[in-house]
Amino acid sequence: MTGERTEPPAAGGAPVPKLLCDTRALAALDPAPAGALWRLAEPGRQLDANLVHVPPGGRIDTHTEPDLDVLVLVVAGDATLQAGPDRQPLTEGGLFWLPHGSTRSLTAGDRGVSYLTVHRRRPGLQIRHQDR
Repeated sequence: MTGERTEPPAAGGAPVPKLLCDTRALAALDPAPAGALWRLAEPGRQLDANLVHVPPGGRIDTHTEPDLDVLVLVVAGDATLQAGPDRQPLTEGGLFWLPHGSTRSLTAGDRGVSYLTVHRRRPGLQIRHQDR
């Protein structure tokens, strides 16, 4: 489902660019499963990215991202982004910025929507000792 290819490391173990997936092929799955169709999972990465599919009429409930700005690229279909009283159509090929601290929800259109999200990688959970 991910379509990932593994490339051999360059001499000295330096990372090399590589094709990760074909977003058009994943978005064209019929029927595409709801949720993440692909996730960036490369070791040592500084970014997180996901290809997400929401079926026709499906919804992502209202939420606020307090820490991270998110870029959203619509690769197939359409949706409506609601941010407070404002409604923004998300259309195929549109690149949208969701600033951190913004509250939003999303409703997929009649064809559903598939979109790529990209944001700074979240730090892993850390166990800390509490001073007594």
